[in-house]
Order: sequence, then structure tokens, then C-alpha cells
Amino acid sequence: MRHVYLDNNATTPILPEVFEAMRPYFAEHFGNASSIHHHGQATRAAVEHARESVAAMLGCRTAEIVFTSGGTEGDNLAILGMVREGDHVISSTIEHHAVLNSCKHLEMAGCEVTYVPADGRGLVDPNDVRRSLRSNTKLISIMMANNETGVLQPVEEIGRVAAEAEVYFHIDGVQAAGKVPIDVQRITCDLLSISGHKMHAPQGVGALYVRKGTILRPMLYGGSHERSRRAGTENVPGIVALGKAAEIAKEALDRGDLTQMAAMRDRLQERILSQVETIGVNGEGTPRVPNTTNIHFDCIEGEALVIALDLKGLAVSTGAACSSGAIEPSHVLTAMGLPPEQARASLRFSLGKQNTEEDVEFALSLIPETVARLRELSPVYNRIAVST
Repeated sequence: MRHVYLDNNATTPILPEVFEAMRPYFAEHFGNASSIHHHGQATRAAVEHARESVAAMLGCRTAEIVFTSGGTEGDNLAILGMVREGDHVISSTIEHHAVLNSCKHLEMAGCEVTYVPADGRGLVDPNDVRRSLRSNTKLISIMMANNETGVLQPVEEIGRVAAEAEVYFHIDGVQAAGKVPIDVQRITCDLLSISGHKMHAPQGVGALYVRKGTILRPMLYGGSHERSRRAGTENVPGIVALGKAAEIAKEALDRGDLTQMAAMRDRLQERILSQVETIGVNGEGTPRVPNTTNIHFDCIEGEALVIALDLKGLAVSTGAACSSGAIEPSHVLTAMGLPPEQARASLRFSLGKQNTEEDVEFALSLIPETVARLRELSPVYNRIAVST
């Protein structure tokens, strides 16, 4: 049976070029990057080359890149490493749980957090951020691209709000990195986290941009790795892979390659909309990353549709991978104003660099008929059909 994977916002396959770049660092070049002999210096050179590549993708200095284990650690380090008891933080209701749960921890530790809303399109209003500022506001943390809808937030405008108020600004850039150009100087953010496995590097590696002069309290205590900002022996194979993935992503963005991915996403979305009734796009009409669409298929359970499609060889998801299996509907979609039953009926389709036109056609050959068959079993849908 053919298998097509359209859940790249959950994780991406490692590109062959990325795997080949990291492979030698499992055996041939095994040194500890902190050692001064030639084994260590060879791996140190590879780590610093990867740091240069990640910095080039984000438009910052190499010394401003801190390697981490992924997006969750990067978000935690940025938020918990910056804020102290009595400080005030501004975030939003549609953030990833890596940010939301960090903020909840801060609230239990004596900090105040304001969660600004998103509108029906999934957008945060910079004016809501401005109105939420207080004299003790220390940090604003707003994501760049939403992991469920792909909606791009107005981070440049929010960056200006933060700069005017002299407040630190953190961006969860996990779902944006490699999909849209990122220039931390133009955005004027102070911190930005990325994750390797969202951009065709392996799981377990990421990076945090920390603007020069920004003082973070480390979460891990040990050696002086990463300029004393993240203790622990470096994950050299993962870091090398992240650097290679960053190079590939920057080259693709510079060439404009992702317009082709956007075209595939748009064709998938438009054909589904034209062939299936009683559906809609969550976040429609807003700027989005080029690989993502989120569609509600009313009167059916989204998880049932995911399972039915998976049995036919198509992998998609109902939303955030770390929330799969949750009984509650997506907090992102309900924050956008969707009723719980419509949020539960929503599926996310996310493309990767490995996907082809044939993959999209395969998906389109399955989705309409699978939705129709599930709706035949839905008493709610049948009542609506009879009434109309």
C-alpha cells in the first residue's frame, strides 16, 4: 500500500543530505567538542560551522546562537531564564503548550501573566499587546507561526511595541523556521527559538537566538558550554544536522522554492473545498506559512477521519502532536471562536520538502470519499441533510 505523509508540522523526515552530513559524527568524528586534542577540535569546528549556518538563517551573530534539545527547551529557557518573581509577562491564548505551560509555572512562582486573545482568523492584535503593558512587564512571548493553522503573527509590529516599551520580546519560531524568511534584526526580537525536527533535521536538537547583552538564567547547571547559557556536552551529530538543514532552508528561501510548496498546499485546499460540502478553512484569508492548511469537516469527528485516512495510507493530524489523544478540543481553534464540535472536526494538512504533486493527488483521491462515508454514519449530518 502506498503511504503519503502530510503531517510535517508534527515532525519531518531527515533529508538525505542532512543525514549524510551528520553520519560521520556518530563514529569517525566522535570527540567531545570541549576537548583540546585533535578529536575534540574537529568536532568543535563542526559545531561552530553549524552555528554559523543557523545564524545566517536567522540574520544574527554566531555568538548569539545557543544550541538546545529542541523548541520546548528553547521556549522554557527564554521565558523562565528571563522572568523573576513579581515580573509581568504578556503572551497569547494560541501559543504552543511549551510557552503556555511555562507561563503557568511562572504564575505559580509569583509572576503575573496576561494572555491576549486571537481573533476569528487566528491573529493577535499588536494593540492588545500594547494595552496589556504594565510598569512591571518584563517579557512579551508571541509565536511567529501557529503550529495548528499556520497563521503568521504580526511579529514586526509586536517587536516595535516591545522596543518602544523597552520590554524583552521572545518569539517561538519553531513552525516558521525554514518556511519563511526570518531576520531577527528586522523583527527586533531579543529571543527566538527553533527546533530541528520541524525543518528536516533530527528530533532532539534546536537552537535559541539570544540577542547580545540579554542575560539569561540557565536552566541546566554544569560546565560552561554555550557560553554558560546551556550546560551539557554538545549533541554534535544533531547540531551538525541542524546546521545543514539551516543551509538547505536558507538556499531554498533565497531561490523562492517555497512558492511551489504554497501552490501545492493551495491546490490541495481548493480541491477539497470544491469537492466536499459543509467545510471551511481555519485561518482563511490571513498570511500563513506555505505548507499548512487547517480545515473543519463539519458533523464528523476529526480523529475518526484521521484514522480512516491512515488506514488508506494518508497521514494527517487533528492538530498539535503533543496534544493528540486529548479529550478537549484544540485550544487554538476554540480561542479563535470555533465551537467545540467544529474544533474537533478539524484536520491539519502540512507539507514537507519531500512531498510531491503526486502526493497531493493521492490525498485528493482519498479525502472526499472518506469524508462522505463517515458522514453517512453521522446522525447529525443526516439530520442536516434531510432538513435542507
